[in-house]
Amino acid sequence: MTNLLFTEAEWDFQTLDRTYKAIEEIALNDLKLEVYPNQIEIISSEQMLDAYSSLGMPLMYNHWSFGKLFAREETMYRAGYSALAYEIVINSSPCISYLLEENSMTMQALVMAHAAFGHNHFFRNNYLFQQWTNAEGILDYLAFAKRYIAACEERHGRDEVEAILDSAHALMNEGVFRYRRPPKPSRERAAAKRRRRAEYEEEAYNELWRTLPAGVDPPGAPPIADPEEDFDGEMKLPEENILYFLEKYSPSLRPWQREVLRIVRSLAQYFYPQRQTKVMNEGCATFVHYTIMNLLFDRGLISEGALLEFLHSHTSVVFQPGFDDRRYSGINPYALGFGMMADIRRICEEPTQEDRDWFPQFAGRGDFMGVLKDAWANYRDESFIEQFLSPKLMRDMRMFALHDGANDPVYTVSAIHDETGYRRVRTALARQYDVGTADPNIQVVGADLKRSRKLRLEHCAHRGIPLHQASKDVILAHIERLWGHEVTLEQASDD
Repeated sequence: MTNLLFTEAEWDFQTLDRTYKAIEEIALNDLKLEVYPNQIEIISSEQMLDAYSSLGMPLMYNHWSFGKLFAREETMYRAGYSALAYEIVINSSPCISYLLEENSMTMQALVMAHAAFGHNHFFRNNYLFQQWTNAEGILDYLAFAKRYIAACEERHGRDEVEAILDSAHALMNEGVFRYRRPPKPSRERAAAKRRRRAEYEEEAYNELWRTLPAGVDPPGAPPIADPEEDFDGEMKLPEENILYFLEKYSPSLRPWQREVLRIVRSLAQYFYPQRQTKVMNEGCATFVHYTIMNLLFDRGLISEGALLEFLHSHTSVVFQPGFDDRRYSGINPYALGFGMMADIRRICEEPTQEDRDWFPQFAGRGDFMGVLKDAWANYRDESFIEQFLSPKLMRDMRMFALHDGANDPVYTVSAIHDETGYRRVRTALARQYDVGTADPNIQVVGADLKRSRKLRLEHCAHRGIPLHQASKDVILAHIERLWGHEVTLEQASDD
C-alpha cells in the first residue's frame, strides 16, 4: 500500500485537496507558519495572461494600457519567447492563489507550498504590509473601483476618464506616502461633510436633469472644488505624495476626478511594500516550498521522480548567471533571498567561528525558523541584507564592489574579500534595494491657491544625478493636466 500523495503528472481536484492538506500540515505544525485563510483557484493560460495585464489583481477597472500589455504578453507567449508564471498570489484575506491548469501535479504541489503558505505568511506578518495594506478590505475596494470607473465612463465619456487615468498612472511612483500616513479628518468633521453633501443633493435634485448628455452638469452644479473637501486648513508643505496633493488641492479637478486619483494612489500604496520586499518575499516563499517539498519526500509522500522534477524547477528559479553570462540582468532576487535564508539555517545549525563572530545573536542557536520568522516580520530588503548577509554567501556568489566615478577613466575595485571589504560590499548591495534612492525625490514645496495658482515642485537630486529630460517633460505635462495651471520644477542637491 503506497503512501504517495500522487503517482502521475496528471492532477484532479481530489488529488489537489489531498496534497494541499499534507502541505498545510507541515506548514502549520512543523514550520509554525501563520497565514490568512487560503483560496486556491485553477486558471487557464489566457486567464493567467489576463491576470498579468491587470497588475495581478482579481478585479480591476478598464484601461487601454492593460489591453496593450495583454496583447504583448500573449504574442510573446504564443511565439515561445516567454513562459508563463506557475502561479500568482494576491495579498488579501482570504489569500487568493492562482495555479496554472497546465502545471503537472508536482508543480501544483510546489506552487501551493510557495504561494499559499510562503507568500501568504510573509503578507500576513511583515510589518510593511501590516502598516500600509488592508488585506481584509482590498477585494471590496477593487470591486468599488471597477464599478466607479465604469460609471464615470458612462457618464463623462471614456476619453475623459482615460485622460485622468493616464496622468494618474504616470504619477503612481510619486503617489505614495513613504514615511507617514495621510491625515484623517475627525469623526465630527467627516459627519458634517456627509450632512452638507446630503443637503446639497436634496436641494439640487431635479428629475429632468437625468436626461442631460454625458459629461454635461446640471444648472447650479457644485463648484469645481469637491464639496466633500474644504481647503480652509493649512497646507503642510513640503508634500511627498504628489497624487494626494493634487487630489486635495487641485483648483481644476471635479469631484469624480478627485475620486479617480484617490483610487489610483490607494493602489500605488497597496503595491509599495511589495517593491521594498522583493528579495525577502520571494526568498521566504522559495525557502518554504523547498523545505516543505523535502519534508514530503522524507516522509514518503512524494516519489523520487516528483522530487527530481521539483529540484529541476527549483534550481532553475534560483539560478544566478555570472556577470559575463548573456543571461545576466542583475542579481536574481530568488537566488539572493533563498541563498540568505538557507545560509541563516546553516548558521543556526552548523556555524563556523566566522559565523559566531559575525552573528553571535543566533549562531548555533538551532531554532532557524524562529530567526527567519523574526526577520520576515521586522525587516525589508535593504535592512535584511545589511544585517544578515554573511561573508560565506558573499564568497559563494563571488561578490565584490566597484567604484564608478563619473569623471574617472576606469573602474576601481573598492572592496574585496577581507574584513573591511565584506562590510562595504554588504552595505553597497543593501543600498541598491533602497527604493528611496531609486525613485526621484520630488516634492511639492509651494502652491498659490488664491492668486496665480502656480504650483512649485522641487527635485532633490540623489548623488547629483539629474532627472532624464524627456521623462521630466512628460511627467510635468501630466501634473499640469491635473493641476490645470502653471507648474515649475526646480532641482536641489541632496546636501
